[in-house]
This record gives sequence, structure tokens and C-alpha cells, in this order.
Amino acid sequence: MSWVIYGATGYSGGLLAERAAEAGLKPLLSARNEAKLKAVAQRLGLDYQVADVNDSAALTELATNTSVIVNCAGPFSATANQVIAACIAGKAHYIDITGEMSIFEYVQTPEITETAKAAGIVVCPGAGFDVVPTDCLAATLAQKLPSASELQLGFAGSKQLSQGTAKTTVEGLAKGGCSRVDGELQSEPVAQHTAEVDFGGAVGKKFAMTIPWGDISTAYSSTKIPNIKVFVPASKATADKARGAYKLRWLFGLKLVQNFLKRRIEKTVVGPDANARANSRMQLWGKATDAQGNAVEATFSTPNGYELTITAPLAIAEYLAKGVEVSGSMTPSQLMGADFVWSLPDVEEINWR
Repeated sequence: MSWVIYGATGYSGGLLAERAAEAGLKPLLSARNEAKLKAVAQRLGLDYQVADVNDSAALTELATNTSVIVNCAGPFSATANQVIAACIAGKAHYIDITGEMSIFEYVQTPEITETAKAAGIVVCPGAGFDVVPTDCLAATLAQKLPSASELQLGFAGSKQLSQGTAKTTVEGLAKGGCSRVDGELQSEPVAQHTAEVDFGGAVGKKFAMTIPWGDISTAYSSTKIPNIKVFVPASKATADKARGAYKLRWLFGLKLVQNFLKRRIEKTVVGPDANARANSRMQLWGKATDAQGNAVEATFSTPNGYELTITAPLAIAEYLAKGVEVSGSMTPSQLMGADFVWSLPDVEEINWR
């Protein structure tokens, strides 16, 4: 394989680098901080190359000399556009582990889809827990019910976040919630919609609220189902507070407030350790319904989200590095197939209802 892990000094990038090294793979590690990058590379016995995300020449050089770049440097609002541009210029496939809707929407614009095709590369964001399991579930439900006009997805499990995910969450406070209605993104408060959802497995039936998960974008690209919502378990009090916070999104959007919260995250947030990852699972649920009231519903479970954010991008990077004939902007299920998630380690078979 000829591939690069960009953001190898972060939580998820570091885990991916460790797993690759354990498997005898030799990715090139890259990040902007040379001291931190050198320490990781030496510990794992891997080569490294420094590239600041705002140095387009360095990023393009990185892309020109490899076949795949796996971007693990979040928040991706600050890195994805630059790394994608370098991959197009250097003709390297691009994947990342974002869950940020703005990135998914960006890669579906003609600016990216057409230039990626012209460069002969794949651009596939969301190659981790955000959004591989839910995207594959959405595609599978759509195959079962091609007439579906409404799609509901949900997940439950560990809530311990990495610094990158926590910072992305802070950025989301300024945006509020989102659903897809009649094919269009509709801004709304987080928890605008609530329901009793049976997530299955050990989670069972829970009160749940809507959140602006990446599938509001990716599941539409994968299935063209025009109405999409994503749910997570929450108390009724939490849902009430989330709706109330929508009125204060202007405050959370202030740069001063954003910087303060992100500095707090850097001081206080650490991702789950190996024991926590090994002892927590994620439960997935989805339901597709058509205008006549026909419905299909399914559940399954995966390892901890950060564990799947190692195995999924590793599998996708291996696949792309071998050479593919497809190109352009793609979701994980479009690139790897609707059944991709069930090929990953320790993922439970789908349970139909």
C-alpha cells in the first residue's frame, strides 16, 4: 500500500497508525507539528512528512507521492477543503472520518464531483463510525423498500468523545439541528422531533431526539429518500434544553466563545482508552416507510465507534490503494457496497423486524 495518514498525532489518527503498524502496514504519517509527529513515527517505526494544512504546496507534494490520503485531522471544517484540493491536484484518493454535514454537502457540489472525476480519484468523506454503519443501513433499507419516502435512523452507545469530536460538537452549537424534508435540508432546533425508539439489543426502547447527524446528507446521496431524520437516546429534560439552546446559537457562534470552549476541551477531554473501547458497543436502528404505509425496520450492533473508526478507514484505504476504476464524490456505501459494514470485525448481523 502507498497511503498517508494525515493528522497522525491526533486521537483517531494515532489509533489508525498504531493498528496499521501492528498489521505490518507502512503508511506515511503526516501532521503539522514535527515534534509530535516524529515521536509517533519513531514509536511505531514508520516514516513521516510534515505538512501544515495551510501549506498547499506541502499538501500537494504529499498527495502527488501517494495513492490515498486518510484525513484524520478534525475539526474537518478546518482541514477537509485544503486536503481535498491537494488530492485533486496530486491525483490521490481522499477519505476522511468526518461526520460534519457541511463537508458531505461540499463534496457533492459540481466543483468537487467533476474535478475529482477529471483527476480520476475518489473523494469519500465519512469513512469512520460517522457514517459507515448508518450509511450502509440506509442503503440496505432502501434496497428492501425502493418506494420509501421517509427514512429514520438512530444509534446509541458510548458517549465518551475525542478532542476532535468534542470540538466539532462545539462548532455545531452555533448551527442547531437539521432534517431533510422533501429533498431539501431544513434548519431547525436540535430535538425538534422526539419519538420512542426501540434500538434493539441491550439498549431497547428509549425516548429519543433528533440531531444533525451526517446521514441527513449522506443517506440522501446514497438512497435519494427525500425525508430523513436521525435520532439518539436522551432524557426529555435534555431535549427541552437542546431546543432552548437554539435561541442562543448566535452566542455559541462568536469566535471568542468558540475559542474558549475549544481550549477547555484541549485541557479536559481525552478519548476512550483501549479498555473503554473494548467494553462498549454501539447499537444501530433504522426504519424506511413509503407513502402507502409499507415499512421495513432493522437493528444491529457494532464495536465502539472509535474502534470502527479504525477498521473501516483501514479497509477502505486498502481497497483504494489496490486501484479502482470509479471516480468522483461517493458515500461509503456507494464506494464499498451496502453490505460493507457487515464485513468489518465484530459487527453483528442485521436483525429485521
